[in-house]
Amino acid sequence: MTMEPYNWNEYLKYFAGLIAIVNPVGAIPLFVNMTVQQTAVQKKHTGLVASAATCIVLLVVLVTGETILRFFGIGIGSFRVGGGILLLLIAISMLHAQTSPAKHTEEEAIDSSERDSVAVVPLAIPILAGPGAISTVILYAQRRSTLGHYFLLAGEIVLISLVVFGCFAMAPYLARILGKTGINIITRIMGLIMAAIGVEFIANGLKQLFPVLAR
Repeated sequence: MTMEPYNWNEYLKYFAGLIAIVNPVGAIPLFVNMTVQQTAVQKKHTGLVASAATCIVLLVVLVTGETILRFFGIGIGSFRVGGGILLLLIAISMLHAQTSPAKHTEEEAIDSSERDSVAVVPLAIPILAGPGAISTVILYAQRRSTLGHYFLLAGEIVLISLVVFGCFAMAPYLARILGKTGINIITRIMGLIMAAIGVEFIANGLKQLFPVLAR
């Protein structure tokens, strides 16, 4: 167990990176379209369930991520490279103000239009707590092995879920205020942050796989 003091700037960076990957503002147009037939009370309930499901999924991944990697015999270096590539692919779509197929495919969009409830699938999974967010949580969890580290990350996940709920609760107003252009600008900024995180993951992973690169 490491006894080094916590670097709070690192946890601020983790929070910023994870909220960029979850991107609740970018999910507002999808939320509005998927709940267009719902009443105000139903929309609020959908937002609450989606944010709670996102929180639960990421918390479960936080606790079980290391076990999953061990079960499949995947080294953290290889997972960093793979997760970084995935983040880059999603980031490229976000820089074009589009939803990445890794998060939400056209077939899933058609299927969601036929569902009575869209809160858990596809809003929470895979739009919010998608492959990119899951990979990032696992990789952030690997930075330390202390209980305090896990509690801090869990707190950040809960805080992000509250941000998600707030964005969905105010979705009609935010959609009108920001407009499509405003949401696209925020999505592109989040995509740029995600691309930087992806590159960092890849670089660190390659250093682990090929120690000569760290010299």
